[in-house]
Amino acid sequence: MITDIRDKGKKLHKLISAAASIAIIGHTKPDGDCIGSILGLYNYINTNYKDKKIDAFAEAFPSSFKILSGARKVKHEPLDTCYDLAISVDAADTDRHGKFAPVFRNAITTFTIDHHVSNTGFGDICCIDGGSSSACEVICELIDLEKLTPEIAECLYLGIVHDTGVFKYSSTSRRTMELAGILIENGARPNIVIDETFYKKSYKQNLLMARTVLESELHAGGKIISGYISKQIFKQFKATSMDTEGIVEQLRLTDGVEVAIFIYQVARKSYKFSLRSKNYVDVSVIATEFGGGGHVHAAGFEIEGNVDDILGKVITMVEGQLK
Repeated sequence: MITDIRDKGKKLHKLISAAASIAIIGHTKPDGDCIGSILGLYNYINTNYKDKKIDAFAEAFPSSFKILSGARKVKHEPLDTCYDLAISVDAADTDRHGKFAPVFRNAITTFTIDHHVSNTGFGDICCIDGGSSSACEVICELIDLEKLTPEIAECLYLGIVHDTGVFKYSSTSRRTMELAGILIENGARPNIVIDETFYKKSYKQNLLMARTVLESELHAGGKIISGYISKQIFKQFKATSMDTEGIVEQLRLTDGVEVAIFIYQVARKSYKFSLRSKNYVDVSVIATEFGGGGHVHAAGFEIEGNVDDILGKVITMVEGQLK
């Protein structure tokens, strides 16, 4: 935990108290931590600060996250409004805001909450803790935990669960577990959150995962694995990018593999790369080289070009870190 997080929490409280209108935004292709952070703050402010106009913004997200309170109130298109306060969560830079970037940029005051070590430090006030497991964990440190409700607790718990891989990634700390316990005490439902939003897969998701694993390739003597889904495969299974959740993690679990590379085609020459490592390879360094970012063991980027050439470069960079 960063040393001045209590002061940052007091500043956030003052800003929320003074603001009449508040916007909360995350990153493109929102994951569990992003949506958990957005809705955790949305519910916290709605519950504890009266007479505020508050809007939550995000791109389309997995339907399983709709178990969270406020999920159906999330706006999927930006509004032409100048907010008194805009809060960014789980986004390493303003490019990650996508179409919601103007919402943040046009606000009178901006506040950034994140845990990515690659964060550029944007915003009038930044609270970035690279030692936290998730943006939701950072939010737990910023807010008054005495004012939790079951709805707030469940949102924040979901974010922590997803960004720690159900508490198994190396980012999971004693403090992570303590906060998870507090959230459970305040009404978060571990069985519902974990089963319904993390492990449960649709038939289309299972088909995509099976196809990717079947056609995956090993490199560097089995220490690297790569898998790919083309637009054609998405069309064949009537699936979308939201159905790829969990594929890169399944590849990472392969015996002997240190780094998993999962790629899916976004457009004709545009691709999304997701990188995961088990032990010692820092994939955030690699992702940053291609304009992306993330964490030591989980990172990604989106890029245009020849997919085979880009994959070859990524493999070469991974090999440079292999032991």
